[in-house]
Amino acid sequence: MRTLVYDVAADSGGAATVLQSFYEEFCRDRANQYVFVLSVFHLEKRPHIKVLNFPWVKKSPLHRLYFDYFIAHRLVKKYKSDQVLSLQNIELPHAGVPQIVYEHNALPFSEYRFRPWEAFRPWTTQQILGRMMKRSIRRAKKVLVQTNWMKAEIVRQCRIPKDRVEVKFPAVEMIKTAPYHLDEQRPVFFYPANASAYKNHRTFLKACQYLKKAGYENYEVIWTVTGEENEGIRALRKEVQRQNLPVRFQGSMQRKALFDLYASSVLVFPSYIETIGLPLLEARSAGAWILAADCLYARDCVGDYERAAFFEAFDGEKLGQMMEKWLRE
Repeated sequence: MRTLVYDVAADSGGAATVLQSFYEEFCRDRANQYVFVLSVFHLEKRPHIKVLNFPWVKKSPLHRLYFDYFIAHRLVKKYKSDQVLSLQNIELPHAGVPQIVYEHNALPFSEYRFRPWEAFRPWTTQQILGRMMKRSIRRAKKVLVQTNWMKAEIVRQCRIPKDRVEVKFPAVEMIKTAPYHLDEQRPVFFYPANASAYKNHRTFLKACQYLKKAGYENYEVIWTVTGEENEGIRALRKEVQRQNLPVRFQGSMQRKALFDLYASSVLVFPSYIETIGLPLLEARSAGAWILAADCLYARDCVGDYERAAFFEAFDGEKLGQMMEKWLRE
């Protein structure tokens, strides 16, 4: 069996982690052959694995569209592929062979519906990409998802048989850390997330405002945004500065530093839309305390973890009260 693995979208972050995970799995499967079609992400060739890079795809959305619709399907024929595994949520157009689609974008399946004036990009994802994803799902030979809640929603919303959807929990590389230790004099509350609207930094800010009114200042909050990413984040940074809240805009971090911080902080995760919430798994591996939005993805990841507690995603005061536990001790 020869499978063409299509993922020109992946370059970093969660998408790259997913791609790397599949590559490592296929490296062990020497009974079959694989052709990886990528843009800039680098993978090593193996005797049974061919890697094709097309970096020009990243020049613009038009370059990507042209490649998707006019180039990629020719590669299926050229390399005599028996099937396509698309890792970018939608099928490969005009492939002419059975396809397996890996769905890791939760936005189209979320109960929360964005309005265009609220957050334009998530709105377009739900309204445009969402339709394409659901059409791809109905056509696919098989659909792969990361969590049980995603399977349930895809089966319900796309009206396809359960046996066509497989839960494939991602293999996540964990970095060994020192034993978990939280500074009791000045605890750190950590939130590793990008600047997307649904990451819900606003609720975390409300928790800090609650703590300030309650007289607590003996703590630190670390966010992995710079404060410059978009208008919403810039507004939050101005509020932090104006109210003198103990929030540090750290920006992105190396993976080792990330795990070191998991091992010395309380993870706060207020995001209300995720497929899986990778930091929840990473913090759990480090033995960290976790405060998470009470959403299905979080219950899937840490619902059985004794150091996890949950709050309503938009209730900043409740989150503040939960954080207060470590400030009173």
